[in-house]
Amino acid sequence: MTGEQAPGPAACLFRGGLSVSRVELARKAPRPQQAAPYPVHECVFRGDLRRLSLLIRTHGMAHKDVHGNTPLHLAIMLGHKECAHLLLAHNAPVKMKNAQGWSPLAEAISYGDRQMVKALLRKLKQQSSEHVEEKRPRLLKALDELGNFYLELHWDFQSWVPLVSRMLPSDTCKIYKHGTNIRLDTTLIDFNDMRWQRGDMSFIFTGDLSPSLTVLDNEQKVFQRISHKESEMETEEEVDILMSSDIVSATMSTKSIGFMRTQTGWLFKEDKTERVGTFLADFYSISGLVLESRKRREHLTEEDIQRNKALMESISKGGNVIADPSFEPIRRESLPPPQPNTISWEEYISAEAGKAPHLGRELVCKESRKNFRATVAMSQEFPLSLEMMLNVLEIVAPFKHFNKLREFVQMKLPPGFPVKLDIPVFPTITATVTFQEFRTIDQLPPNMFKIPSNYHEDPNRFPDL
Repeated sequence: MTGEQAPGPAACLFRGGLSVSRVELARKAPRPQQAAPYPVHECVFRGDLRRLSLLIRTHGMAHKDVHGNTPLHLAIMLGHKECAHLLLAHNAPVKMKNAQGWSPLAEAISYGDRQMVKALLRKLKQQSSEHVEEKRPRLLKALDELGNFYLELHWDFQSWVPLVSRMLPSDTCKIYKHGTNIRLDTTLIDFNDMRWQRGDMSFIFTGDLSPSLTVLDNEQKVFQRISHKESEMETEEEVDILMSSDIVSATMSTKSIGFMRTQTGWLFKEDKTERVGTFLADFYSISGLVLESRKRREHLTEEDIQRNKALMESISKGGNVIADPSFEPIRRESLPPPQPNTISWEEYISAEAGKAPHLGRELVCKESRKNFRATVAMSQEFPLSLEMMLNVLEIVAPFKHFNKLREFVQMKLPPGFPVKLDIPVFPTITATVTFQEFRTIDQLPPNMFKIPSNYHEDPNRFPDL
């Protein structure tokens, strides 16, 4: 083969008179099959319970697909009850939200299966309780190392909705901390976006021996020990409320948040620095906060919608919804299931990320975005660090508005301690929180963290705690 070049990699091979290039052979050769990127999700989507029971032992239940759905999300939206119950038995997370901001519980309410809503609600409370127990040793240690003090917080609620602002409550909370014990005195018993109730209440956390939470109604002279265990009747009533109310997803986007020093003066501008209580503080304006609110009501009847509208009108006129028997929850039956799913797994998983084909009942959804402008006053003089305050707020998190405060101050704030700040509590309601007074204390009356002897126990006094 003098003068001939050696055959290159793309040269032809001769087999039985047929000329086939190496490249063509490579294309036609069988390739090893790649494993599906979401095997658990695919099993759930196809309703393959047998294979799911095998995979569930070696795969995580919290894994999200390209659309942010966990396997439990898919099981609920597709109505694959056996898969959902198997996932729950293996402690699949109930609180996780998908790319649209919906949890498996929200999807179960939309689907309308009462027993599934109840199963998810129970698992959610169990997982929340386990999470608290996991954190308790660290929390008690942090409290024990923190000095003893007395602290006052003032809450002033406002709303951009006409008439509502006039009816919103204000409150001064008094917090006493000694060792691993905390007492909070407040006049705001219950508060959410639908109703509020005033009173004289004390919240006591004792961590000395066996940690416990107790709430005292100082007007009725009754107390309730806070437990994560609920009676069957309480659970059924909570399911009734969920199935007859809007499904709400309210999130606060902080992606483009910014802080700018607030200026004072007409001609000669200078940074605003004032005292908040006894603490000198630098004031900042907060920009880039966006409140994104979505409401779903595909599971509601026209009667439900009108009833909920009447509830809001009653609030705006100052009505006491808590005491109004006409707003008692009505026992809800399961809804007829939505139309069967006609989307294939391949269509679902290959869709553009975050734009999944809809599964389940046809959506009836209202969306709104509201830019939230706020101010925050940061003080370098405040004796508590932000981390210390977060530990205290974690104790009183059962109060919904305190949990909102804890979430807000976890943002990356300017230097110092936020002695005064505006926070969005609900889509239509904001609160100005002021840390008015702080002082260290050596001793407190020994009965400060004890239940008075003339109080009697009422396990149902505060059903929402």
